[in-house]
Amino acid sequence: MTRQKLQWPIWIAFSIVIASVAYYGKSYLPQLKQDAPPKPSDKHGKSAIAVLAAAATQQDVPVYLTGLGTVTGLHTVTIRSRIDGELVKVNFKEGQMVRAGALLAEIDARAYKVQVQQAEGQLKRDTALLKNAETDLARYRTLLKQDSISAQQTATQESLVKQYQGTVAIDQAMLANATLQLSYTKIIAPISGRLGLRLVDQGNIVHINDVNGLAVISQTQPTSVIFTLPEDALPAVMQQFHAGKQLTVIAFDRSGNKKLAQGNLTAIDNQIDLNTGTVKLKSQFDNTDAALFANQFVNVKMLVNTLHSVVTVPAAAIQNGVSGAFVYVVKDDQTVSVRAVKLGAVDGEQVVIEDGLNADEWVVVDGADKLREGTPIKLINRDAPVPNKLGTIPLLKKDQVQTQRRDHAD
Repeated sequence: MTRQKLQWPIWIAFSIVIASVAYYGKSYLPQLKQDAPPKPSDKHGKSAIAVLAAAATQQDVPVYLTGLGTVTGLHTVTIRSRIDGELVKVNFKEGQMVRAGALLAEIDARAYKVQVQQAEGQLKRDTALLKNAETDLARYRTLLKQDSISAQQTATQESLVKQYQGTVAIDQAMLANATLQLSYTKIIAPISGRLGLRLVDQGNIVHINDVNGLAVISQTQPTSVIFTLPEDALPAVMQQFHAGKQLTVIAFDRSGNKKLAQGNLTAIDNQIDLNTGTVKLKSQFDNTDAALFANQFVNVKMLVNTLHSVVTVPAAAIQNGVSGAFVYVVKDDQTVSVRAVKLGAVDGEQVVIEDGLNADEWVVVDGADKLREGTPIKLINRDAPVPNKLGTIPLLKKDQVQTQRRDHAD
């Protein structure tokens, strides 16, 4: 009897708890469901895919051709001695910039000065003999008119004068050659440019036939870059070049990120390399800041044309399928449509659309992997709430597209 009395309070408490839970569920759960945010879906009940979109724009697009090149001195000269002798003086420093005509080095000139003196003495002696012979000839001609001497004697004297004239001419040439050899004892810079490392030290005997020379001088202001382009690019270049247009060439560092210098195309090679299918081109740069160094490897971009008022989209919008390139165009009802497009030139992260898309149409640039024709979408835009009309969506720039793509990925 006591046990049954204890069970009644337990059953009463349990019944009260059950009744409370039922009352709470009936009163508050509908309100919670009503307050919960609705799940994104289209009018047919399909879940919307979150994507990032950008507008196609109409703008001028420069068309560049890219290639690999090497900086080459506009003129490069190996400084060599033109005579044999001891190198008695070096007047330049390694790596020094020099002007044309600067004195670079000197060779022992004593032996060459003696040769000049010998030639001068020989010339003076023979000149005196010539003058004496000419004086005798004048006297003989006077006597011949007076019939005081024979014509044969006068003719002999005339021949002697011509002989001395020839001798004097030879002496003059010998003196000129000796003077020239003496001038070669002073080694002069033939061009303006930068000197390389010294190849011969003072005190050495240098010769005319030395292979290495004394140093190498390279003209770097201005300088040139020789680069290659595929043969398929040659028609576009030739068309502009032969029309007399200056084609701008920009040199970048090895990584392709830092701009080093800007110049112009100056020459195109006359043949295509059969092994590589490329053609060599030469461009010239002022290089006043010495940013380009001889034999430096550079990346080259050459402006060959500018497309005016063309439609462009971010490269991220381009999809590739069996039938070719296409984009997902955002429609007013917040769905997407597959649109085949014809691609043109590429300018950085922008692609020219030659056909298939109009300016101000919106295309998906992120989230396209889950899309199909007619898929409902939800536009992601951190700057403003998702609008009902596309016309109120701010235009996304390239850097904004990249940033929002990263945020969306996170």
